[in-house]
Amino acid sequence: MATKNTLDRIRKDIEKHLGKKILLRANKGRKKIVVKEGVIENTYPSIFIVKIDDEYNNTTRVSYSYSDVLTSTVKLEIGIDGELAGMPS
Repeated sequence: MATKNTLDRIRKDIEKHLGKKILLRANKGRKKIVVKEGVIENTYPSIFIVKIDDEYNNTTRVSYSYSDVLTSTVKLEIGIDGELAGMPS
């Protein structure tokens, strides 16, 4: 069973990577999976914000809760030196 400490640990892990490029995989239901590249822009007590730039130079900001990461509805791969690597659990 997940506790508040588990969500706090996820939040701290994400805070360590503020401003870094990520690969975001979000399960939108009904077999729809969205894969986007973005940057972790900010973290708040209950959510985090990802800034996504598309090929047309449009900027979109999306927010997800830490429980989305816990339940694997959202998966993040953190970029390190231009390469993408998995975020530690």
